[in-house]
Amino acid sequence: MALFSNLGNYKNFGLLIIRIGLGIMFIYHGFPKLQGGVKTWEMLGVSTHVVGIHFWPVVWGLLCALTEAVGGFLLIIGLAFRPVCLLLLINLIIAALVSLHGPEGGIMNASHAIEDAVMFAGLLFVGPGKYSADKK
Repeated sequence: MALFSNLGNYKNFGLLIIRIGLGIMFIYHGFPKLQGGVKTWEMLGVSTHVVGIHFWPVVWGLLCALTEAVGGFLLIIGLAFRPVCLLLLINLIIAALVSLHGPEGGIMNASHAIEDAVMFAGLLFVGPGKYSADKK
């Protein structure tokens, strides 16, 4: 359609919008987890049991919270973009597995984590765009 034919010229702006939107939401969800302290981190870290990791739940929970909060900020500015996408992808895979195998498990409970994981998997290949701190 002719109306949308020139939008391809603004793909870097589109990537910026995606980065800002996802970054804000991950800061919004990750910062309270980061502030929650040891009990919250332990509760998060126990989730690694779904992939066979049964040690250091507090450390894994803290890393999860840091990945979401700091990773969200790094997404927005576009710094260390691909490593952040990879860490968030891993984080979301764990979240999806926990949702699938939880007490009310099922694809509907895991759908949000799966959708975000697909987005980060794609962004891993596409990159941050030219409006980023990683721009060469």
